[in-house]
Amino acid sequence: MYALLEQLTLQAAFPLAALCETLEVNRAGYYAWRSESQSAQEQRERELTPLVCDIFWKHKRRYGARRIAVELGAMGQPCGVDRVAKLLKIQGLRAIQPQSFKPKTTNSQHSLGYSPNLLLRMPPPTSLNRVWVADITYIPLQSCFAFLALVLDLCSRRVVGWSLADHMTESLVLDALQHAISDRQPPSDLIHHSDRGGQYAGYEYRAVLRRAAMRQSMSRAANCYDNAFMESCFGTVKPELEMTECRNYQAARREITEYLHYYLHQRKHSALGYLTPAQFELPYRINS
Repeated sequence: MYALLEQLTLQAAFPLAALCETLEVNRAGYYAWRSESQSAQEQRERELTPLVCDIFWKHKRRYGARRIAVELGAMGQPCGVDRVAKLLKIQGLRAIQPQSFKPKTTNSQHSLGYSPNLLLRMPPPTSLNRVWVADITYIPLQSCFAFLALVLDLCSRRVVGWSLADHMTESLVLDALQHAISDRQPPSDLIHHSDRGGQYAGYEYRAVLRRAAMRQSMSRAANCYDNAFMESCFGTVKPELEMTECRNYQAARREITEYLHYYLHQRKHSALGYLTPAQFELPYRINS
């Protein structure tokens, strides 16, 4: 009854005395209950604050309120997202914000030919190594730029291959693809999807796809949303990497290696039901 009175007090414009009389509630008893309830809430928040801070800094500002709440639940300390957000605000903590998806057109002015988009009418994959998506992005360093090529398993969001270089030629994406094939040994008929960039249309790249019995798929002309999976991935990865502290490619490679290990084993993904890619893949590996 006290909880109902508390709710009505917050929502209605009626005097407390009138509500107490209507509900036949003793005002002194209500005040005592409210004081005890607030004290318990304050005590709970004092207990949660160091846990929230530990998770926040453990993940290097990459976790916001929602992921921290999931992590607390996994620790046996259930806590709502709103309360976590409140505690973060009180502590002056703010997570790194992913970059919004900014549409851009790939430079596809080449004469190497294009492949159709095989993902347009295809449902999301429900098993590993059925669809890989690939793309390139630039990484700002202190004195120059590096280029990062990723290959992502669309089912588990796992980065299955990557490469870093000071150029964005065919050899960059080929290196990432070859690492992915060597590590995963995918079955035939896997769909490899990318944009229409000349790197992915190169003779050697396509020869490797043919030898691996992969079907090549490309985004439609001037349609950046056809490869939005990778745009979304880069929108997360680039802010969380914070590569501006890296002076050279060697330092950048070390940082990326460390981050991708974190991305695989520790970073929870909302698209995977707040599991890490490694956790998500575990049942598939057990059953294979």
